[in-house]
Amino acid sequence: MTSSSSRMKFGLASTAMAGCLALALLAGASVRAEEANPVLAKVNGAEIRASDVALAEEELGPSLAQMDPATKKENVLSFLIDMKIVSKEAEDKKIADRDDFKTRLAFARNRLLMDNLLAAEGKAATTDENMKKVYEDAAKQISGEQEVHARHILVETEDQAKKIEDQLKKGADFAELAKKESKDPGASDGGDLGFFTKDQMVPEFSTVAFALEPGKISDPVKTQFGWHVIKVEEKRARKAPDFEQVKPQIETYVTRKAQADYVAKLRQAAKVERLDKPEDAAKPDAAKAPAAKK
Repeated sequence: MTSSSSRMKFGLASTAMAGCLALALLAGASVRAEEANPVLAKVNGAEIRASDVALAEEELGPSLAQMDPATKKENVLSFLIDMKIVSKEAEDKKIADRDDFKTRLAFARNRLLMDNLLAAEGKAATTDENMKKVYEDAAKQISGEQEVHARHILVETEDQAKKIEDQLKKGADFAELAKKESKDPGASDGGDLGFFTKDQMVPEFSTVAFALEPGKISDPVKTQFGWHVIKVEEKRARKAPDFEQVKPQIETYVTRKAQADYVAKLRQAAKVERLDKPEDAAKPDAAKAPAAKK
């Protein structure tokens, strides 16, 4: 009887100790959560935490871009305090019961649901495998395409262009003459256009630039922008940039394509009735060609 009673007491003590340990662990986790997300202000008892400030910074975005971190935090916290005060007053005035408020709230809810789902779809699509496949497909199209490195001097009239051509033939420095005479925004760089492919310039300009040998200067060339004198510095076969160099652009492309494809799939499965247009114009086939072109 004594032995049995002792075992029962030990069992109860162990259970109690386990319970205390669990409570201690929970309390520790709660303290850590408080430390990670501290209360920064209270408005009539309502808490504003660090996570609220972070969310507001994300939402307010561009309007905070020029602020230093301390000023940004102070402004956002001040905004949240005002928002708490004013929103409580709006509740007291029954603004939430108005039809126009309910309409806006429904729109905001739908927008937020859409944004969150599309963000998840985009994130799921941006795997290294998907991004590298996009990169490799693009690299195949780019590699081997010819590029030209050229300078130009842009003027208003053919006579001006001919005078510049004469000065160059007499030994004038192209870059210095471009800085002095060219009306192009790139004149301060000596008229340097860097490397470009044939389709990156207007046809009249590209035809001459790609026909010139490196070191040669063109006759005056007329385009919609005026009269050009062109000097080709170098030609090369275009190489695709390294994957890491263009990874952010590829990630953006893959994300947006995944989101667009997802919306298109959902739209195809949905029953959409356009009551603002005749029936024929509202059919998917009627809008298919323009949409694909866009």
